[in-house]
Amino acid sequence: MIPIPIVVALISAVAMDAVAAVSHRLVMHRRGWRWHRSHHEPGGGLEHNDLFPLCFASATIALIAGGTFVERLRPLAWAGTGITAYGAAYLLVHDVALHGRVPRIRLRRFERSRYVRWVRAAHRVHHLFDGPPYGFLLPVVPADLRRRAAASPEEPLPVAAARVTV
Repeated sequence: MIPIPIVVALISAVAMDAVAAVSHRLVMHRRGWRWHRSHHEPGGGLEHNDLFPLCFASATIALIAGGTFVERLRPLAWAGTGITAYGAAYLLVHDVALHGRVPRIRLRRFERSRYVRWVRAAHRVHHLFDGPPYGFLLPVVPADLRRRAAASPEEPLPVAAARVTV
């Protein structure tokens, strides 16, 4: 039997893509657009958008601290562990493999995987039209947007992300 802390962490990690998709759509593409816009514009280095992970990490640290120091809140620490795992996966897939934002880290085999090609194609649609899909690690692209993107020659992702052909 799988220990309860591991189950809670796994459920939290898996649930985070839905939470991230909703916050991406309802926060980042609305009230948070002032920060998030920097991610949709050409450039490099640090972006205002990088403030979002800092905010999310602060909330996660608070969950882990609460679960660590208050016995009856222990499941919050387990959930925080799952959220942290999701954040690490997001960093690896989105920032390293898709956008090439961590130049010294190159994971060529991973970047060429079917999974990363699928996520890259979905993320390209998001950047082309500033709309769906909003999910990060398990994106669902509406069929009409997939067709429109296939017809578009524009490449909105940075050249570093496009090094591996889709």
